[in-house]
Amino acid sequence: MTLAAATATVGAADPHGFLSPTGVEIAFLLVGLVTLGAALVTVTTRQLVHAALWLVVALGGLAVEYLLLTAEFIAWVQVLIYVGSVVVLLLFGLMLTRAPIGRSPDADSGNRWAALAVAVAAAVALVWVVVDAFRTTWIDLDGPAAGTTEVTGASLFRHWVLPFEALSVLLLAALVGAIVLSRKAKADAAGAVPGKEGAR
Repeated sequence: MTLAAATATVGAADPHGFLSPTGVEIAFLLVGLVTLGAALVTVTTRQLVHAALWLVVALGGLAVEYLLLTAEFIAWVQVLIYVGSVVVLLLFGLMLTRAPIGRSPDADSGNRWAALAVAVAAAVALVWVVVDAFRTTWIDLDGPAAGTTEVTGASLFRHWVLPFEALSVLLLAALVGAIVLSRKAKADAAGAVPGKEGAR
């Protein structure tokens, strides 16, 4: 087999490349840029409500990325749990604590450069790990969906049972801790009121 024939065989077996992106890959890149921009605005704005709303855009962009990767179950979990629950809880927390709606000068801790250095180092490490792990892996976006509930459930409960149960115990411990702290705060508030009235 000549070199030209071998090259033609490799090209036929692997038709996709970085220089010939498909429409899905271009959409993935554009949505990724929008998501990155929303994430940057989230951590740089001084208005808490705006930060929460831009967080919705960033998490929604991640859900679209999962859809483009044919992982529709993970995409809907992203929408239901993060966009539908975590951000709503954050907004309710801002409203119930009467947080300032406008600009908040105290929203900046003064450690921007340290936070930027840590963020860049984490991003570089994450990109390096992902590229090194999936260097030769290609997802067939035109084939059957690889992220359905059946495939995800089989992978989760066959290979990741122990981390899944450990996470459940961690969430249960966090829930119990939140209940204990809230009851303790109520008891302290109830004990402080009669003493304040007696002082008067």
